[in-house]
Amino acid sequence: MPPVTEHGTARSLEAATHYLGLLSDPTRVRLLALLERYELSVTELTRATGLPQSRVSTHLARLREGGLVVDRRDGTSAYYRMSPTAEGDSVWMAVRGSVDDGLLAEDARGAERVLAARTGTAAWIDAVAGRMEHHYSPGRTWEATARSLVPLLDLGDVLDVGAGDGVMAELLAHRARSYTCLDVNERMLGAARERLAHRSNVSFVCGDMHELPVGSSHYDCVLMLHVLTYATAPQRALGEAARVLRPNGTLVAATLRKHVHRDLVAAYGHVHDGFEPEALAELATEAGLCVRSCAVTSRERKKPYFEVVTLVAEKRADDADA
Repeated sequence: MPPVTEHGTARSLEAATHYLGLLSDPTRVRLLALLERYELSVTELTRATGLPQSRVSTHLARLREGGLVVDRRDGTSAYYRMSPTAEGDSVWMAVRGSVDDGLLAEDARGAERVLAARTGTAAWIDAVAGRMEHHYSPGRTWEATARSLVPLLDLGDVLDVGAGDGVMAELLAHRARSYTCLDVNERMLGAARERLAHRSNVSFVCGDMHELPVGSSHYDCVLMLHVLTYATAPQRALGEAARVLRPNGTLVAATLRKHVHRDLVAAYGHVHDGFEPEALAELATEAGLCVRSCAVTSRERKKPYFEVVTLVAEKRADDADA
């Protein structure tokens, strides 16, 4: 098997052509797409895909020999899954990301039915171990998890810059002493007022992030979630956030990482193509904030794989007059 890096990316032309050869067969792509998400036996793969067992076995052997698949023995049974080194392989990611075929979705539904037919809860847990976030489990969604964790927060007075129609305020307002929704769009604020009419601690302000119409040192927390791509002067917007924060107050900003897909975001009115973590941290520092963390925190699973950078910064106690 040609060498790969620790992240699974092919090191050489030989390695790249090796993987391209392995992935040149539709059956192997179908099997690998399933084994990227599930751990399955030959019989289960046969049932999920409807392919003959001999064909599944033959192609599994090729994938295993090529280093893309590993197996685990459980008594007399063998279960297969994608090799950890192959999950990040650039060739596989390119192939997988470019294929949008209903047959793969049908295979996935078949695999879910196969897993559901396994006897006992432990069998399902074993099958999804290490990939649980890709699988449905009753009640286990990202929204449900987020709402379960919100009670851990104690936010104080919050300014939500670019609050839009108030969806984040609906989630967080009950954990704040006061929650101010600020947006430049009156229609958005109107929708937010309707959504949050039952919240007595929420107020609404129409204003620009570059010149916040609120007093200095007024908030314990400022949120700037996906608004910096709309900022014509990002440093000024961050400076305004610093101004309205109380000493030791916290700014949380999330934005797209720098990208080259301007055509895809044009419809959303972005004026910036995102920010590299280092550049965003530098802007926050220049705005007088103390950066606690600034890093890529998520990556979309669909092309073009937009990434999100999250900044957490504080206003120093000695900057009370900033």
